Amino acid sequence: MIDRSLTWTAAIAASIAVLLLVERPAAGQSPSSAAKAATKPSIPRTADGHPSFEGTWNDRSLTPIERRKELGGKEFYTDEEFAQMKAMLAQGKLPEGFGRLRTGAENSVQYNQELYGFDQTKAPLASTKRTSLIVGPEGVIPPMLPEARQRNEERAAKVRGHETDTYLNQALSERCIQGGLPMLPMLPSPADQNSLFHVAQGPGYVGITQEEFHDTRVIPTDGRPHIPQNIRQWQGDSVGHWEGDTLVVDVTNFDDRRAWRGSTEALHLVERFTRISEDTIIYRVTVEDPKTWATPWTVEVPWTKSDQTMFEYACQEGNTDLATILRGARTQEAEAAKKGQ
Repeated sequence: MIDRSLTWTAAIAASIAVLLLVERPAAGQSPSSAAKAATKPSIPRTADGHPSFEGTWNDRSLTPIERRKELGGKEFYTDEEFAQMKAMLAQGKLPEGFGRLRTGAENSVQYNQELYGFDQTKAPLASTKRTSLIVGPEGVIPPMLPEARQRNEERAAKVRGHETDTYLNQALSERCIQGGLPMLPMLPSPADQNSLFHVAQGPGYVGITQEEFHDTRVIPTDGRPHIPQNIRQWQGDSVGHWEGDTLVVDVTNFDDRRAWRGSTEALHLVERFTRISEDTIIYRVTVEDPKTWATPWTVEVPWTKSDQTMFEYACQEGNTDLATILRGARTQEAEAAKKGQ
C-alpha cells in the first residue's frame, strides 16, 4: 500500500519544479514586456494619473533647427561622433560647423553671441543625437510656395522705407508683443538669455509661463472645442487632450498679422509633450500652412529640468524704446525739411 504522505510530498515537489521551470524562462526573456516595464523610467504623475510636467525647464540647444548641407540625409550622429562633440564643448571648443548661429527670425539678424557674453559652448547638443531639430531625411524647412514668396515680398515692399512711419510697421518684438522664445511653435535658442519656462498643471489645464516676455499660455485639457474661427489671436487657440502619457495640443486661430516665418492665418500646429524621464520632456511639433508650404514639417526638441530661478523680463526699460524710435524719425524728418528749404 502506497503511503499517502509520500504521494502528497512528491506531488508538491513536482508542482514547485514546474513553477520554477515556468518562471525562469519568463524572467530570462530578453527583452520581455515585463522586463521593459521594470526598466521603464518612472515619471512623476498628478493626482489624476497623468504625467506631471510641473517645474522649471530649459529648451536651449546648440543643435541647429535645419541640418547642415554637408550632412546630407544623415538624421543622427553616431555615439562616437556625439561623444566627441560633447568632449569638445566641455573643453570650451565649438565642434566644426557650429558657431555664429543665426538668431532673430523676424529680421534675420546674424551676430556673434560671444560679443554679448553668451558662451555657445555652454549650450547643450540635443540629447536625441539628432543632426537637426527638424525631423526627417530632408532636415530643412520645406521650400516656400511661389505664391507665398510673392505675398511676403509684397508685404515687405509696402513697409520698406516706411518702417518708422508708424508703430504698426515695427516688428512685433520692437512692440513688445512677441519675441523669439514665446512664439509658437516653441523653437529653442542657443543663447542662455531668458530661455526658461515654468509649467504649472491642474485638473483640466496645463499652464506654461515663459521667462522672456513673461507670456503665460493656458492650455485646457477638458475636451472643449476651439473658439470660433472669426476670433484670431497672436498665439492662436490651444486645445489639448491626452493620448496615453502624451499631451497633444492642437493650435489654430492665428492672427495673419503675425506672419511667423511668412505664414498666414491658416497656420496650424500639433504639439506633443512626452515626459520620458525625471529630467527630460520631448517636445514635438508639426507645422503646416497650405498657403505657405507644400508639406508639413516637424521639429523635435528635448526639454531639460532646471533648478535655475526665473527672473523678471523687461522688454524695454520703462517702455520707452518704441516712442524714442518714432520721435527720432520725426526729428530727422524735420531736420531734412529745414535743409530742403
